Amino acid sequence: MTITKAKPKTTQQETATADFIAGAPDSGTAIKGVKKGNKQQISLTMSPALLAKVDALAEKMGQSRAAVINMAVYRAVELE
Repeated sequence: MTITKAKPKTTQQETATADFIAGAPDSGTAIKGVKKGNKQQISLTMSPALLAKVDALAEKMGQSRAAVINMAVYRAVELE
């Protein structure tokens, strides 16, 4: 039989403090962007020429710009 040291129990205040520290902008663990439902909002920069092509494709497909970008990124990630 081995003797193991019991793990110290954390209190609610210790957990809340750790969550607060982890949520600080300089903690390195904070998630960037705004969470909307089950998705994460991001900011994206692209050339005007590429954006025009995305908009043309979106109009042709009857989809929104965001839907076309989501679909393209999804396909790129799934083919990886």
